[in-house]
Amino acid sequence: MESYLTLLRALQRQLEVHGKPPAEARWMLERASGLEASELIRNLQQPVPGGVAEVVWGMLERRLQGVPLQLLLGETEFFGLRLEVAPGVFIPRPETEGLVELALGYLPERAASRVLDVGTGSGAIALALKARRPEAFVWATDLNPKALALARRNARRLGLEVALLEAPFTGGLNNLDLLVSNPPYLPEVYREEAPAELTYEDGAALYAGPDGLGVARPLLREAEVALRRGGWLLLELAPENVGVLAEEAAARGWRAVRVERDLAGRPRYLVARWGDGP
Repeated sequence: MESYLTLLRALQRQLEVHGKPPAEARWMLERASGLEASELIRNLQQPVPGGVAEVVWGMLERRLQGVPLQLLLGETEFFGLRLEVAPGVFIPRPETEGLVELALGYLPERAASRVLDVGTGSGAIALALKARRPEAFVWATDLNPKALALARRNARRLGLEVALLEAPFTGGLNNLDLLVSNPPYLPEVYREEAPAELTYEDGAALYAGPDGLGVARPLLREAEVALRRGGWLLLELAPENVGVLAEEAAARGWRAVRVERDLAGRPRYLVARWGDGP
């Protein structure tokens, strides 16, 4: 019977041959075996039960077919939180952690700020903000019932109180201090060349018209009603179109409009203030 180490190396070779990160092998093996990382290390020389080997090779096959690793694992880590993920719901990306980091800078500690996350998906942004600013009142909207059910499970498991609304855009909320969103921002034409992994997610959370701004533009207009004077809007967009929306926001009267870069140095986040304020 092969050991965990032998199986791990075999999985790593297959991933590497097919252009996938070999590191994914360990996560799949941990999931299939039910062992934590430290337990797996201690058991590397131990024989692998037959059922575990069968499960992990099945996971590898699905991974090579294009199933995202996060869906195989059933979870992902986002801003220090372990979130459940599910097919048909947008999977949080590392770039969005940068959006959360920016948003925290506009939310004073121990203040009852009013915050809205538009298009919450798994609840990632709303829950990360609530975890770091527990005194804030946090709402989150989405039109996908599957996404809202997932966000509720994540909120319940993490013990975080966020108001989840099945509603478009701002859901009629107003007098907000901060509106934050990672809206769909890919041009529709990209659907034809998108990697297989994206077919397992909610297309409505990915694609937004010819230039990728088909959702962000109306959201910009709704934010003008939902925010208090001096309230802030923070959006994650594509490097190709974030500057376009920044120019449109300035033309509409938004103040302090700027574009921030992500960790890779790409223009990524739109920051703007509605009217005068601190």
